[in-house]
Amino acid sequence: MSRFLTAALYKFVRLPDFRELQAPLLDCCNRHQVKGTLLLAEEGINGTIAGLPEDIEAVLAWLRSDPRLAELEHKSSWAETPPFQRMKVKLKREIVTLGVEGVSPTNMAGEYVKPQDWNTLIAAPDVVVVDCRNDYEVAIGTFDGAVDPHTRSFSELPAWVEKESAPGGLLADKPRVAMFCTGGIRCEKSTAFMRMQGFEAVYHLEGGILKYLETIPEADSTWQGECFVFDDRVSVGHALVPGGLGRCLACGYPLTAEEQASEHYEDGVSCPHCCDSTEERKAELRERRRQQALAAEQKRADDKAARPKP
Repeated sequence: MSRFLTAALYKFVRLPDFRELQAPLLDCCNRHQVKGTLLLAEEGINGTIAGLPEDIEAVLAWLRSDPRLAELEHKSSWAETPPFQRMKVKLKREIVTLGVEGVSPTNMAGEYVKPQDWNTLIAAPDVVVVDCRNDYEVAIGTFDGAVDPHTRSFSELPAWVEKESAPGGLLADKPRVAMFCTGGIRCEKSTAFMRMQGFEAVYHLEGGILKYLETIPEADSTWQGECFVFDDRVSVGHALVPGGLGRCLACGYPLTAEEQASEHYEDGVSCPHCCDSTEERKAELRERRRQQALAAEQKRADDKAARPKP
């Protein structure tokens, strides 16, 4: 059985011609039967693609042939079945939405801290450690002592910073701030935002949580719980071993076994986190699940018919 390579990538770099890049990039991916989603904006590129290893390498080589993307890095993972069904290249105002004009990670991002040095930094008493991820991500795992801003989206972080920068807030005296996220893209942008707000000593975890879990032995780790990931694994632990969580296909929240056994859980329709959605919405989701099941059944029939006769 073929193993499919998944490549998660991003790079903040000025791409004033990003609109002109959309069509040739999509064509390159389609020619190599690569699936997934890539976002293009004037501030750079972000996304995840999957396919056979040689095809992924061909697309990455095409991207890196542009001198501006020559140092583009990616994180790899493997799957036994294709994790995506189609290829999309989207044009965006931002490759990760903060919603604040003038934030430039290419010029203003905070100081990178390697995973090997992270524990020492966040243990310092004058450092405020901020988890830049969404509330449902933080709920299943974070670093010891990290602050949870309780944001539902990344674009809510500036309001939290403003609130905590007021007299009596966590950030009132502009302390040293260490920020982290899953793979690095959000904390790279959030540290640039912090510097724009006048914070001078701002740090972020190089490679994000995933690089930390991959690099630091569990015995030396200050990470507690699992790390939410935006693919079929749902979550990973130390050494990037897949976790035991499921995911609600209706709202995207990670689910424990107990939550999946709840009376409020209906596969693809609702879970304890979104069970208060309207009946009209639930009916739409049930119909979508029915259509997906029919499509899967038809594909199995087509595959069986295409097999050589003995």
